[in-house]
Amino acid sequence: MRRRLATVIAASAAALVALATPAMAAPADKSQVLSSWTQTSAASYDAWVSARGNQGDWSAYGFDWSTDYCTTSPDNPFGFPFQTACARHDFGYRNYKAAGTFSTNKPRLDDAFYSDLKRVCSAYSGVKKTSCDSAAWTYYQAVKVFGNTAAVDSGVSA
Repeated sequence: MRRRLATVIAASAAALVALATPAMAAPADKSQVLSSWTQTSAASYDAWVSARGNQGDWSAYGFDWSTDYCTTSPDNPFGFPFQTACARHDFGYRNYKAAGTFSTNKPRLDDAFYSDLKRVCSAYSGVKKTSCDSAAWTYYQAVKVFGNTAAVDSGVSA
């Protein structure tokens, strides 16, 4: 009976190893995954949003998913939902800082943030879109100028 139980357990363990997903394996491609989630494209944004909703699937990578959203600025200025764009920006800042490659990647992270904000604004028209675009531009300029200082001084993103 013990021998049969041991055989079943060994077979089950072998089956689990065979079914392991890339996220369960050693994260040798962590930098590639991080890069793919921090590009300016809508596809990159969508992939990050999906991964954020399934963080457990990516736990082997040790990503820092923490966020303070738009830091000291409103998360939804004038009713424009910038919160998720700010969270992705935090994700990029925190993880590239941890990887020691923040300075190299900061311009792209800020550009991706601006692209995300412009996608939010594309849902509006007329004066409301103009107002959203203006808020997006202001947020973008703030992270370009102050994001580096905030990330270096406090260990978090702007």
